[in-house]
Amino acid sequence: MTFHDLAAAGRLIAAPMFGFAVLVATLAPAGAGEVRLGNNVRIGGHDFSNQTFDSKHRARIYLYDRKPPKEGCVWRSDGRGGRVKICHLQRK
Repeated sequence: MTFHDLAAAGRLIAAPMFGFAVLVATLAPAGAGEVRLGNNVRIGGHDFSNQTFDSKHRARIYLYDRKPPKEGCVWRSDGRGGRVKICHLQRK
C-alpha cells in the first residue's frame, strides 16, 4: 500500500462523514438554546433586565401603540410542562 492509496481511502471516508455532520447540524432542534438578557435591556421601553428564557420558560411580548386590552405581564402554563410569560405592553 502506498501513500496515494491511503489518501484515496481517507477521501472516501471523509466525504460520508462530512455529509453526516451536515445532516446532524440541520436536524438539530433550533429551540434548544437559551437567551439571557443582561443589564439595561429594554423592550418597547419596558425593563426586561436580568431575565433568562429557555425551552421551559418562554416569553411572548406584544407591543401596542395604544393602551393594550390586558396590560401587564402574567405567567401561564404552556400545556407541555413549561411556562410562558405573556406581556401586553404599550410602547413608551
